[in-house]
Amino acid sequence: MNIETLRNYCISLKDVTESFPFGDDTLVFKINGKIFALANLDGDLTVNLKCDPPLAIELRERYASVIPGYYMNKKHWNTINLDGTVPDKEVFSWIDHSYTLVIIREKT
Repeated sequence: MNIETLRNYCISLKDVTESFPFGDDTLVFKINGKIFALANLDGDLTVNLKCDPPLAIELRERYASVIPGYYMNKKHWNTINLDGTVPDKEVFSWIDHSYTLVIIREKT
């Protein structure tokens, strides 16, 4: 996956905004003002996604390219190295999961 594919998918979701609040090397995607994805543009392309804690652990055990969230709450966030070892379809489902978690949390 490349940054254009990642970006196009994220901004295709309803009411998503994008910005660079942490500098030119971190593209942030938000829903209702809350972050659901952060893409590192410096070096290897990675994305941080919010994740249900039991699923986060399962994904880390299943994929070497999924690690605890870099600079994030490691219980609730994963960092995914988008090196091609995880199919795009799978990454898209994780983006959807992160987006949904943020929306649900916003409503509670």
